[in-house]
Amino acid sequence: MRHGKYPFILSFLVLPVGLYAWLVILPFAQAFQISFTDWSGSTNQFDYIGFDNYINLFKDDRFVIPALQHTGIILVVLPIVTIAMGLFFAFMLNVGGRSRQGRIEGVRGAGFHKIVYFFPQVLSLSIIGILWKQVYAPPSFGGLFASGLQALGLPAPVNGFLAEKDLVLACVIGVLVWSSVGFYLVYFSSAMATIPRDFYEAGIIDGAGRFQLFFKITLPLLWESVQTAWIYLSIIALDVFVLIYVMTPDQGGPDGASEVVGGVIWKYAFKFADQAFASALGVVLFFAAMTLAVVTLRAGRREQIEF
Repeated sequence: MRHGKYPFILSFLVLPVGLYAWLVILPFAQAFQISFTDWSGSTNQFDYIGFDNYINLFKDDRFVIPALQHTGIILVVLPIVTIAMGLFFAFMLNVGGRSRQGRIEGVRGAGFHKIVYFFPQVLSLSIIGILWKQVYAPPSFGGLFASGLQALGLPAPVNGFLAEKDLVLACVIGVLVWSSVGFYLVYFSSAMATIPRDFYEAGIIDGAGRFQLFFKITLPLLWESVQTAWIYLSIIALDVFVLIYVMTPDQGGPDGASEVVGGVIWKYAFKFADQAFASALGVVLFFAAMTLAVVTLRAGRREQIEF
């Protein structure tokens, strides 16, 4: 019986593993190969040029260097702000209510609030980008923010927020946070629901306030969830080009002020007909994501708390 179970298990694994290797691993391997060539993407002719594409990556002051800087800013700001807001709202919904006879409760209507916060998750990034492009539009096009500022007698960008080089990246990050925080509110709320209420009640009896309850009980017990959220948000930050493409002028403008690595890959691959250079940048992005995930898991490693 024992000897017969392994062929049975393998018979179920062959097809999905084969499809994964064909549709995921093989394209990655091909991208590695292409990155060492001078292939344009439009012909069958190419030559192997070694590491030239990788060397030229960091000499491209027009696209690559600004894109790396902007991606780095998003990579730092997005996880910090989204996780902080998600934890705060989740804590308020689950533990922010009144304490009655030593028992701590969440706020009223917590389920309804979760649905409202989660709503952006049901929208695709393309729809979100179109909606917020209108919100950031100039007053002449009925932009919500600009028209509101004008109604209050405050200065508003004449051409809209997305046409301002100093504001466009912050606007994009704001939309990313808005679209992400609802998911992590629900995610952290689910994790908080597993924490025994006795912990909070014991803390209240000892005189702990909400601030101490969060940092002494909630955050340590949710640390693994925070790590996971950080990794996922970092991947979102590296893959933000869809929103940039839909929202910003010239898919990364104005004047490259919102250019990101994904946008540079798209431009070199499909605008400049340089698939090899785009593949090299994609390989660098792949290793950056893998390195970031490993560093996050190792740097944030703590002793697991069982309860």
